[in-house]
Amino acid sequence: MHHQPSRRRFLGNMLAMAGSTSVPFTLNLAAMGNAAAQNASDYKAIVCLFMNGGNDHFNTVLATDSTSWSAYQRIRDTGGATSIALPGVGATGGVLPIVPNSPQAGRTYALHPSLGPLKELFDAGRLGVLANVGTLVQPTTLAQYKAGAVALPPRLFSHNDQQSMWQSSQLEASATSGWGGRMADLMASANGNSTFTCVSSAGNALFLAGRTVRQYQISGTSAAPITRLNDTLFGLPAGNNVLRQIITADQSDPFAKDHAAVVSRAINAQATLSSAMLAAGSGVPDPTPYINPNTGTAAVNPLAVQLQTVARIIGGRGALGARRQVFYVSLGSFDSHDYQRTSQADLLARVAHAMAYFDGVMGNLQGTNMRKQVTLFTASDFGRTFASNGDGSDHGWGSHHFVVGGAVKGRNIYGSLPVTGLGHDLDVGSGALLPSISVDQYGATLASWFGLSASQIADVFPNIGNFSTRNLGFMNAA
Repeated sequence: MHHQPSRRRFLGNMLAMAGSTSVPFTLNLAAMGNAAAQNASDYKAIVCLFMNGGNDHFNTVLATDSTSWSAYQRIRDTGGATSIALPGVGATGGVLPIVPNSPQAGRTYALHPSLGPLKELFDAGRLGVLANVGTLVQPTTLAQYKAGAVALPPRLFSHNDQQSMWQSSQLEASATSGWGGRMADLMASANGNSTFTCVSSAGNALFLAGRTVRQYQISGTSAAPITRLNDTLFGLPAGNNVLRQIITADQSDPFAKDHAAVVSRAINAQATLSSAMLAAGSGVPDPTPYINPNTGTAAVNPLAVQLQTVARIIGGRGALGARRQVFYVSLGSFDSHDYQRTSQADLLARVAHAMAYFDGVMGNLQGTNMRKQVTLFTASDFGRTFASNGDGSDHGWGSHHFVVGGAVKGRNIYGSLPVTGLGHDLDVGSGALLPSISVDQYGATLASWFGLSASQIADVFPNIGNFSTRNLGFMNAA
């Protein structure tokens, strides 16, 4: 139920595959992107790591000063095996202290025990924390929220709709493009082959849907070809490539004609990408197994494999003629209504392992340090309630996120961790947070680093004009 695409989105994707975009709009958008593209003589990539289901941020980044920790334990420690409270700093398996460069007076902080690799990145200055980010139409106070005095994101606390709002600023039923795809629309002309401007290694992603740019989806560690494409027919030379001829032949029927064009495009793209990834593959090591914190056993981390695929495509950027790329990876499910202590511990261990692996690969990709040119950031449907439901937490709103890379002004917390507890001025119910940073501000900061102008950012993020601060300052200038 939570992740089913709508009928309208399905039809929209089919039309996009068939090349239904109007020519006048396409030409106009290309013209808008020329200024940014002309300056894109270097390479930059943005990677979205989406945590499907709504990650519990209260157990991801924590305030640990005595006042905050006392409130945390009082509310989250429900006693017994179902308690979702974590052990404190210094305890066996306890939370991991972090010291930001600009701390809030009287407060101390820590990360979930499974996030040891991210603590190392934070301490090294390549990871920043974005506090209390969420979908907002405009700055909103608790009084305005309760009175309905300002425009609010529709259908709050709904998985499908808030995933869609995070990725596109529109509801799931009406969304046709995502902000990653809209950014790519404006930068695709910088690439020699626009086919690989948006790439998902996690299936179809609204985040990467452009108005003109099509996302390229890759499953596994390589671009899968159509099997038997170049076989002979009963071994006869005259039968070479019969299957290719059948499925790519020009047709008079409009639907068949478009289908053949899509298939032909897919065949050519697969050959190009496979060649580029093969050349880059030797410079991208396989990720080591991650350790499940609940069992102590080693296992393959599927998120790390997705990021390995991203790294191999980045490694092939020269062969692909790529200067600007947007990627999407994902992991789920973080919808921790039950068994939160164990399920989140394992999921965050995978996140930390995969992000640290990717950072390491970017630090020496085929002998080149690419960290300053590649930025990885996290996103999720929403945060969760501070109050426990007994064995987990329920759907919330604002949440804390990570941004990683050599261009990140790391070892800092951007925004303020709200008061720990219930009934404060950002509590919309059961401790669910009214966001103090909008997704538009988060994305606009990344877009500015990526090379978009102020006017282009306003086109990509429709609500950014409602916020006085449009750049949160967590990225170094290019």
